[in-house]
Amino acid sequence: MKTYRLKNSFSDIEPHEVFLDKLAQVKEEELGLSEKKFEVPLKEKISYVLFGTFFVLTAILFLRTAYFQIFLGKKLLTEAENNKGSVNLIIPPRGIIYDKNMKKLVVNSPAYDLVCDRSSFTYSSAEISKETQEIADTLGIGAQDITQKIQNASASQVLVANNMDHEKLLLVESKINDFAGCKLQQNAAREYVYGPVFSQVLGYTGRINSDEYGVSNGYSINDYIGKTGLEQYYEDYLRGVPGQLKTSKSDPNSPNGVSVQPQSGENLVLNIDADLQQHLYDAMSATFQKMNAKKGAAVAMDPRTGAILALVSYPSYDDNLFSGGISQADYKTLIGDPSQPLFDRVISAKYPTGSTIKPFEASAALQEKIISPEKEINDPGYILVRSQYDPSVTYRFGGVKPHGMVDMRKAIAVSSNIYFYTVGGGYEGQKGLGPDLIKKYLSLFGWNQKTGIDLPGEFSGFIPDRAWKKSTKGSSWVLGDTYNLSIGQSDLQTTPLQVASAYCAIANGGTLYKPQIVNKVVSSDASKTVQEFSPQIIRSNFIDPANLQIVREGMRDGVTESYGLSGTLRSLPVSVAAKTGTAEIGLKDQYNVWSSVFAPYDNPEIVLVVTAENVNGVGAVTLPVAKEVLNWYFTSK
Repeated sequence: MKTYRLKNSFSDIEPHEVFLDKLAQVKEEELGLSEKKFEVPLKEKISYVLFGTFFVLTAILFLRTAYFQIFLGKKLLTEAENNKGSVNLIIPPRGIIYDKNMKKLVVNSPAYDLVCDRSSFTYSSAEISKETQEIADTLGIGAQDITQKIQNASASQVLVANNMDHEKLLLVESKINDFAGCKLQQNAAREYVYGPVFSQVLGYTGRINSDEYGVSNGYSINDYIGKTGLEQYYEDYLRGVPGQLKTSKSDPNSPNGVSVQPQSGENLVLNIDADLQQHLYDAMSATFQKMNAKKGAAVAMDPRTGAILALVSYPSYDDNLFSGGISQADYKTLIGDPSQPLFDRVISAKYPTGSTIKPFEASAALQEKIISPEKEINDPGYILVRSQYDPSVTYRFGGVKPHGMVDMRKAIAVSSNIYFYTVGGGYEGQKGLGPDLIKKYLSLFGWNQKTGIDLPGEFSGFIPDRAWKKSTKGSSWVLGDTYNLSIGQSDLQTTPLQVASAYCAIANGGTLYKPQIVNKVVSSDASKTVQEFSPQIIRSNFIDPANLQIVREGMRDGVTESYGLSGTLRSLPVSVAAKTGTAEIGLKDQYNVWSSVFAPYDNPEIVLVVTAENVNGVGAVTLPVAKEVLNWYFTSK
């Protein structure tokens, strides 16, 4: 018979051998039997089954342990801690935002939320409805709404009601002891003093969402966080450091209290002048409505430092709508508005510039020495160019009107398309810059990169070139593309902020600064400066100052000479230089129009750029805005 043995160093053991008990031994002796053994062998398959069962159960135990440890460890630890007690965050007061003259732009107003502990409620729908009915009756909302909030909550603390008005607060306060696991939590609602005037700059705060909560430290699930504008960009400063409040469940007699005191958020002091911001917004609103313009943007900068003095996107919205939690109806209205009031056109809109490009093109031509500023070019109102592929085909590139013989200064002043076709693409023996050099110098002025302004959502700008056209449109770059680019048409896209930043470099003699809204961060009691933002130079000395002086003279002639389009600015109390621009947008008699001004001419301290979308006329909307604002600015000073 075949046997199975386990061997060790002492003896051989038969694993299936069954030894006789005491009774079997007695019978063996009586019958005279000796050394005979009864054997009950186990079947081989049963051994495998037992071993396999043991292995499977062990594996299940191991995997289940790993699941609890790795995937549910944090949650189970939290629940365990909650069973013996909890640590609640104390939300610190959010930092205040001031204008350059220390006028408050944002303040905190007291607010109260009703927060309930999810573990204090049972999980049957009927039972939850019963438990929440009294809360719902007190708040004047549906019990089912509260039930769903509790059932769907991912955290132990559930926000049942936020920013309650005074009447509801008194009712809840009188019954709070009857609401199991609920408490009143003090909060602070943001109050935006100027509303729509500053909304694109300041932005707003809102309840933290699950994505933000997952990547943010020191927040509760019911906390507020900066969503847009400076509120978002400077969240780490404005937020402050939360405190901690410990409570105990396992030992009701143990002392509860604040274990860590909250630290208030730090304050921001802006470069923006609130009065200038208000006047710019009012001037745009009044003029745009009068001229039936729906959308536009304006930005004022200090060319000596890059400081933002004012920034307006029109139309705007009231950020106070968001401070207490915006209603679905209000949010739907904002999102559905075709004028897109939530969209910040100063930093995110993509505009062709029209003739606004010409001073930068002139700077490039002088720097590359392709033309003397005194050389005159005849402007009959158009040029004719034969097709390089079919000589029988002639293309006509027109201007607004004939200007006769123009040199560079006059070409800038009258905005001669013919002169800049010639300088940009070449014509009748005059060499042109070509697309590569045009792109090079526009890039140096910052038209295809983000300026780095301290606001989220900035567009980088775009300058078309040969490679882009080939890969995107499947066709080669032709001379006509260069001509269109030379006058700010084609697929060129830039923002009002990039234009203003570039004009600062013309005004100050060749230094491109990073635009900066916030001047400094100060402590919560304003007793010390936490961080001060010094002017930051992006690049300098990329254009000879003497060349920029010629360009400035051309812009000045546009105001002082009778043929200048910006002559309406002559009545301002200081001398100014200006350039207008009109860009076709593919709609009949509709244009995007620009006005770019710096003043005083001899020692510039402000650059103002205003643009309007989809309007009729040249400068008919933007020049009046610039004139009104600059007249107030220099008269009030």
